[in-house]
Amino acid sequence: MPIYLYWGEDDFALEKAVNVLLHRFVDPQWASFNYDKISPDQANAAITGLNQAMTPPMLTGSRLVWLTDTTIFQQCSEDLLAELERTIPVLPESSVLLLTTRTKPDGRLRSTKLLQQYAEIREFSLIPPWKTEELLKRVRQVSQEVEVKLTQAGAELLAQSVGNDTRQLWNELEKLSCYAGTEAKALDVDVIAALVTSTTHNSLKLAEAIIQGNAAKASGLVADLIGRNEPALKIVATLIGQFRTWLWVKLMIEDGERDERAIATAVEIGNPNRVYILRKEVNPLSSRQLSLTLPLLLDLEVSLKRGADPLSTLQTKVIELCLVYQ
Repeated sequence: MPIYLYWGEDDFALEKAVNVLLHRFVDPQWASFNYDKISPDQANAAITGLNQAMTPPMLTGSRLVWLTDTTIFQQCSEDLLAELERTIPVLPESSVLLLTTRTKPDGRLRSTKLLQQYAEIREFSLIPPWKTEELLKRVRQVSQEVEVKLTQAGAELLAQSVGNDTRQLWNELEKLSCYAGTEAKALDVDVIAALVTSTTHNSLKLAEAIIQGNAAKASGLVADLIGRNEPALKIVATLIGQFRTWLWVKLMIEDGERDERAIATAVEIGNPNRVYILRKEVNPLSSRQLSLTLPLLLDLEVSLKRGADPLSTLQTKVIELCLVYQ
């Protein structure tokens, strides 16, 4: 009775993991009979899923029941909890129950504690944009799966270019795989720069325009990013990550820290050599300016989450941010 609980906001990575389960357990010839995907808008979705999981599969393979976007780990009625406690321990070996949710399960709920006893739990959270070492590690992992060789500098540029967008990372690496063919040589920055769509890089250019106080350039970059269908919240996340890094580096320098490796470790920068560039970038800036920036970016994030128009809201706020650096 394999049971899986997958949660997190990285939809693409989660879907790939779901497909792995589907191919592992369900005979494709009988998938229409043995695979059930149950959405939360169906009446009594959880009960329906549990009942289906108790049903033996047709002919070969196992039965896979997928409860998508389930809310039972955020709220669970006593009746549903009783059904879970009755059914989960006795699910047949021929059935696989998969539960997915974008929200972290509430560890205080009895439903969550029950699944912790029986389920394999995996997290699919997006890597924060400022955790460059984790982003680089993800690039290396996926490049190995796609069988694309990258130089260290090439991997770093790709991580910077795609940020925490797992879907784009896979798409770009598959593109690079087609380019490389059977070539054994590792791909370097010149190839990455020529072939990879770098929306995150443009967001970093926006951060540079802001600290230069160049409102016209910043406003134009916003229009370009939105015109390329870059999600506004992703732009803001990249800006927050960059300004947070700049602030940490500036504060450590002001505290007298000179060891670039110590700064890299504290700021979670995988390549200590990058600290030299960051030091040059923050040299003309004050910690007060950088400290004033983060609350403005958080206000921007809140406005966008409340449904504000992305283009006008971003342009208005970046002009306000530019004034901090003039």
